[in-house]
Amino acid sequence: MKVLFASAAILAMATGGTLAADSSVVGDWLVKDGYANIRIDNCNGKMWGIVVWEKVTGGTDDENPDPAKKKRLTLGMPILLGLVPMPKEAGKWQGEIYNSQNGKMYSANISLADENTLDLEGCLFPNFMCLTQKWTRVTTPPPNALPLPAVKGTATPPAKQAAAKKGVASPPSDVCLRITDEAAALEKASAKK
Repeated sequence: MKVLFASAAILAMATGGTLAADSSVVGDWLVKDGYANIRIDNCNGKMWGIVVWEKVTGGTDDENPDPAKKKRLTLGMPILLGLVPMPKEAGKWQGEIYNSQNGKMYSANISLADENTLDLEGCLFPNFMCLTQKWTRVTTPPPNALPLPAVKGTATPPAKQAAAKKGVASPPSDVCLRITDEAAALEKASAKK
């Protein structure tokens, strides 16, 4: 897991955001039971997803087996982890998903059922004992949506500076920044051991 996040951090910083390759799953998605929106973005060819809205505010990762993470906020937390394109299956991505309701990791893949429906298949083992959920594309944030917590070490540039200049790469997305931040935290924790 540490290697997964460390690789993601390096790749996310190198790309500076979303890639054009099959970005159809990129966007905000309302999960099946309606308790959260997940923002999916492409960070150097891998799809990552973070919680960008939750029905109950102030949620924490209480079920995480890592005691240091039990009190981290679920808002902004990565849950879709490093999904890569599936060989011979265009538009389908495979990787892992973290379930904060039970603190467990599962094998996962995502693909579009149609323009506004994402199929998320979670499996106990890769391609074994799987369950598919349908997520709905979100085009407008909920009226009660709170802003994401700030990512450590980043500042929001003024609006004039945030506009992309011709020939200059756009800054990394919130998703890619949070993946990088998570990787840095894991590296710091492992260095202390």
